Amino acid sequence: MKATHTQKKSSQRGNAGSLSEHDIYLFKEGTHACLSDKLGAHLINRDGQDGVHFAVWAPNAAAVSVIGDFNGWNKTSHPLAPRIDGSGVWESFVPDIHSGVCYKYHITSRNQNYQVDKADPCAMFSEIPPLTGSRVWNMDYSWNDGEWMSQRKSINALDAPISIYEVHLGSWRRVPEDANRSLSYREIAPLLADHVRELGFTHVELLPVTEHPFFGSWGYQTTGYFAPTSRQGTPQDFMFLIDYLHQAGISVILDWVPSHFPSDEHGLAYFDGTHLFEHADPRQGFHPEWKSAIFNYGRNEVRAFLISSALFWLDKYHIDGLRVDGVASMLYLDYGRKEGEWIPNVHGGRENLGAMQLLRSLNEATYRDHPDTLTIAEESTAWPMVSRPTYMGGLGFGMKWNMGWMHDTLKYFQQDPVFRKYYHEKLTFSIWYAFTENFVLPMSHDEVVHGKGSMIGKMPGDEWQQFANLRLLYGHMWGHPGKKLLFMGGEFGQRREWQHDESLEWHVLQYPLHAGLQRWMSDLNRCYRAEPALYEKDFSGDGFSWVDFHDWETSVISFLRHGRNPEDSVLVICNFTPMVRNNYIVGVPSSGYWREILNSDATIYGGSGIGNMGGVEASPVAAHGHYHSLSLSLPPLGVIYLKHISEHGEAA
Repeated sequence: MKATHTQKKSSQRGNAGSLSEHDIYLFKEGTHACLSDKLGAHLINRDGQDGVHFAVWAPNAAAVSVIGDFNGWNKTSHPLAPRIDGSGVWESFVPDIHSGVCYKYHITSRNQNYQVDKADPCAMFSEIPPLTGSRVWNMDYSWNDGEWMSQRKSINALDAPISIYEVHLGSWRRVPEDANRSLSYREIAPLLADHVRELGFTHVELLPVTEHPFFGSWGYQTTGYFAPTSRQGTPQDFMFLIDYLHQAGISVILDWVPSHFPSDEHGLAYFDGTHLFEHADPRQGFHPEWKSAIFNYGRNEVRAFLISSALFWLDKYHIDGLRVDGVASMLYLDYGRKEGEWIPNVHGGRENLGAMQLLRSLNEATYRDHPDTLTIAEESTAWPMVSRPTYMGGLGFGMKWNMGWMHDTLKYFQQDPVFRKYYHEKLTFSIWYAFTENFVLPMSHDEVVHGKGSMIGKMPGDEWQQFANLRLLYGHMWGHPGKKLLFMGGEFGQRREWQHDESLEWHVLQYPLHAGLQRWMSDLNRCYRAEPALYEKDFSGDGFSWVDFHDWETSVISFLRHGRNPEDSVLVICNFTPMVRNNYIVGVPSSGYWREILNSDATIYGGSGIGNMGGVEASPVAAHGHYHSLSLSLPPLGVIYLKHISEHGEAA
């Protein structure tokens, strides 16, 4: 009988802290996906005695011992023994150790007697930075999200509405009266869930929560690939946050970073006195832009380590999806390098063959073991078929960030409206490639840092025009094919550029324009989720059709979004100038009444109130290739959505 996926996974898992010959075979082959159950520190009972089984991969060590609270950090009292199978794994059972004990591995290398104290690469919990020790931890938790887990396949489906709120947990909301501390995982859970639910987002994407020594890296310089940062609580506290969001009907995506890691002494770099996890040659193993180490993706054990980390979060923490950071930097050997600063692959090309193998294996393992989850690539180039199956030659991701759309859109919106007609192609070009990948449209944290200013600060004009422009941008974005992502603070027009060590500017919601923008985002998400035409065919060309993209002179575009029901369409019209366009003719495919279901210029959002009195009756006047047309009032710097209503007063 052929083994099922569950049986394959459970056969790898086996008993915690017990490495079988089969485990070692899979580890050396690079296909082991459950290393967190085998390496690291595991509380077990052996021969009636409670204690911890320690196991660490250090093939070039001459000696390894475990040091910690339990032995006064004595480097000789608790040595680990090397396995005789040549795997490079050192292990030992230490009795009478309990959950919470702090420890490290003291490694003496065969390389010139190099000695170092290392945190456990597979530790599931760590000391609170700047301390760097690992902690033995019991991972038991009683989950209450069974209903969510049984239905999340439909919520994460490619034809579902996916609207993502990107969050940095350490700065979303702080407590200024208590030394400006971040909220704990348990404190933030109800507040975040209420906010996301009120705004109508379907998913939350968390900037990396994996343990990291430097808070200013936002989690992108990871040392603990199996540990949530202890700054905001325990693993169970983080589980509580995920559990709470699930019970509120919110999917959780984790930003995961296999593209690089920091060179801190206690971390993965130069782990056993050799470049174990990274390449030795800096032309391959050092990232010149991020000043960090690059994994050796061609090494089987490293691939098993990374795949195990990814699946660990999906398994132990019920994470619903992974956004994989820096994919472009992984795929190109010359990424961020000048000529002569990189080494070609065996074929003489610049493609990183090991990274390609890792990403394909990662996606295959993810969708094999957790088919109801998502993988999303942050890939900023034209690498082909990133979000296509591996059996077709693709990388196997579920979706990919559309960085080209983001750059073009921001370039357009930063222009004074009087000059926008000269940049009209920035709005229209994205449709030429919109269906070559399964795209997410990102307005992420990267666009509001390092001097780029806030989202509202990018918009030209006086205060009223800035907010009108931002409402228009979001309206255009939510109408455009592709799933949506917005970084925190953008939903209410935070004025200040994002600061990782300060709270968002929640106080600005007392002002009408900020409150109006947030109300617009809420209604925009609700309309998006209610109209299948806006999401069902995001990745199919027949889900979109232009009405008119030629009107560059007045900076107006109009298009239709289509769902599986041919008559279930939404008409989107954007006026990118502050001029009111009266009697503007737009061709439509159906006669009858077209109801105005959204208008960014409504007074409740801070607009001027220009609109179409709730809707317009189509006239039998041909326009734009259709036999009927609408005569509309287009609001200044505004977007309107219209939907056809049948003769009986219901949606067609």
